[in-house]
Amino acid sequence: MPQTGPRNLITDVPGLKVGNAADARAVTGVTVVLPDTACMAAADVRGGGPGTREIQVMDPENLVEHVDAIVLSGGSAFGLDAAGAVMNRLAHQGRGFAVGSHVVPIVPAAILFDLMNGGAKDWGEEPPYRDLGRAALDAVGVDFPLGNVGAGMGATAGALKGGLGSASLILDDGTTVGALVAANPTGSVVMDDGRTFWAWALEREGEFGGNPPPGRASPDDTGVAMALPGANTTIAVVATDATLTKGQAKRVAMMAQDGLARAIRPIHTPFDGDTVFALATARRAGPVTPPALSQIGSAAADCVARAVARAVWSATAVGQLQAYRR
Repeated sequence: MPQTGPRNLITDVPGLKVGNAADARAVTGVTVVLPDTACMAAADVRGGGPGTREIQVMDPENLVEHVDAIVLSGGSAFGLDAAGAVMNRLAHQGRGFAVGSHVVPIVPAAILFDLMNGGAKDWGEEPPYRDLGRAALDAVGVDFPLGNVGAGMGATAGALKGGLGSASLILDDGTTVGALVAANPTGSVVMDDGRTFWAWALEREGEFGGNPPPGRASPDDTGVAMALPGANTTIAVVATDATLTKGQAKRVAMMAQDGLARAIRPIHTPFDGDTVFALATARRAGPVTPPALSQIGSAAADCVARAVARAVWSATAVGQLQAYRR
């Protein structure tokens, strides 16, 4: 039976580091996922109000096969500036896609909406996201906290404070799979009892409070009718150390979206921009068969669902944003 990795974080996947930076006054932040070397990547977008950068470059039919980093950011479209700052710093370090005598780092990104969470967004002509992107890149490591950090700093989850979550699994054949989620959905992560996570059945080792079986299971759509298009979004990165093709990475990203559906109701609404990136660090050599790919995608979906619950479980109250563990 698959077991959680030693950290229960996406960085259990060999070859990955994560860095976070946040602005407590603005209640927003940035998360950077940095592979040790450029790695295979894909993305799947299903929300009705996405904000992204460099998504099409990862399509299987396109030229570039590897990415140098992934950026998740708050700030709505302002947050896309963070990826530009990360790109510039990586280029200065000599990382990127070789074009003649130049290198062009490939840094896809996705943003979530946190502009109305009570933080001070009076930043004038200089939003903080370029500085936050550089700070998150400088902070990368294999250990990092969950909750009100990075892109999860200003996140909300239905009526609760959202946050940054992560989880991992080691499959029976030794393949490692992990997920990182900035949980900011329009929908609810808990059932009508207000306590039981939709993802309760997937919990490992009490990672989000030892949820008991639910007594009642019906969706809580509190706040959905009042939501604004593009005003939420859950963004995620899943990763494995298997060696995947671009098409296989795309399939893993698609399967991992099911983890959002297991943990959030409703999901993929017109008000969300739900985006999942998939990375393959190729630390485990050899081709991946269709049955093995199915196992990796299934594990990625489970890790995403668990990461959503861990994000909300780990979050703390900010202003009027009520935390799960109040």
